[in-house]
Amino acid sequence: MTTQNQTAPHVQFDKVMTDIVDYVIDFPITSTLAYDTAYYCLLDTLGCGMESLEYPACKKLLGPIVPGTHVPNGTKVPGTQFQLDPVQAAFNIGTLCRWLDFNDTWLAAEWGHPSDNLGGILATADWLSRENLAKGKKPLVIRDVLTAMIKAHEIQGCIALENAFNKVGLDHVILVKVASTAVVAQMLGLSREQILNAVSLAWVDGHSLRTYRHTPNTGSRKSWAAGDATSRAVRLALMAQKGEMGYPTALTAKTWGFYDSLFRGQPFKFQRPYGSYVMENVLFKISFPAEFHAQTAVEAALQLHEQLSSMGKTSDDIESISIRTHEACVRIIDKQGPLQNPADRDHCIQYMVAIPLIFGRLTASDYEDSVAQDSRIDALRAKMQCHEDSTFTQDYHDPEKRSITNGLTITLKDGQILDEVVIEYPVGHKRRRQEGMPLLLKKFRTNLARQFPETQQLRILAAALDKPLFENMPVNEFLDLWVI
Repeated sequence: MTTQNQTAPHVQFDKVMTDIVDYVIDFPITSTLAYDTAYYCLLDTLGCGMESLEYPACKKLLGPIVPGTHVPNGTKVPGTQFQLDPVQAAFNIGTLCRWLDFNDTWLAAEWGHPSDNLGGILATADWLSRENLAKGKKPLVIRDVLTAMIKAHEIQGCIALENAFNKVGLDHVILVKVASTAVVAQMLGLSREQILNAVSLAWVDGHSLRTYRHTPNTGSRKSWAAGDATSRAVRLALMAQKGEMGYPTALTAKTWGFYDSLFRGQPFKFQRPYGSYVMENVLFKISFPAEFHAQTAVEAALQLHEQLSSMGKTSDDIESISIRTHEACVRIIDKQGPLQNPADRDHCIQYMVAIPLIFGRLTASDYEDSVAQDSRIDALRAKMQCHEDSTFTQDYHDPEKRSITNGLTITLKDGQILDEVVIEYPVGHKRRRQEGMPLLLKKFRTNLARQFPETQQLRILAAALDKPLFENMPVNEFLDLWVI
């Protein structure tokens, strides 16, 4: 077997990579909070996938690369009849989970959605389970999936805390690719050297530009980019399993390494060692399918809609709206001018505030053309101005707060100025877990009902809601319940 260490034994792997690999191999997860949160995260992420199946633009991307392909012992894609190889299954599952921008979120110097890694994790776990059973071995159980999720969340989230890939034009799915590669390689039983090789391949790999998330190129790739990244991770891990060599200084090599080529010569900074912090503090999107920097703004807008209604007024009576917010919100989703498609609209804070002020709701279908053609939306958008509050930005980055504050002030045409509505933490925040988890389970039940007859819903719920038994359930048996 040819490996980089055999051909160049004097070259040591970059510490960033050895830290990742030592963490996935050796670090024991002991946090009850992390496992409890991962449990909710798994259910919510799969539920998001079931809502995505309502959208033809998503469904058309699913299935095997070659129509009709069926893989013996392959991964079963939830909500479908597809049984695919783990690479393509990871793309399918990752795309389903991410399509509507309704799965979990991590906000820091870099943003992202750590449950995007579930595509590669679940595809690999189900495939390995079916392969093991065919060989007379034990399958993986849901607890194994939760452990992999915690570690993938941690890798992606800890790197994101202090390193803004968006500022050099790279999309956050680079961290999905790296995190998924590491945990999938460990799940496959690779040696430390092989996992290092796989992780180095992930850093060397071509990386996505953020251009598909921003005007004038905002488009649907942002909804399948994570599926692509987690799928690529499975492929790289499988290549490393076959003995493909690694690149020890993929990050630090002068001129040609990642830092010099793509990160303006700056090494990564780290706020904390890997543990289980990210899963414990991850944000859930419970109430609204909205880009997370706008979640509290939408909640404030709904409160103001109720206030306007109680006054006998509507959005037509609004003269102007001031949105007091944090720097990341201004940079990412403060948009003026025409919005071309749903992907453009769900990353525009003005649009996400206008819908609840007009209609008293915000759902995934509200980003579609049928709703967007209402002339009142753009008229109201034009009356909004965002401005940064430095205190909001400071609290956004504070590791003890991690707030996502927005404040809305409405001035009416008759001169009245309504009291500002400020919301610091969205319902999916760690500080609102007690309020949020029952709502998250309600969301899960609603999403199951979108795809499955009642008897099948009840079978899934019977398995999933008994948490101690669920954690010991074979992965393949669980996914069998999701075949439509």
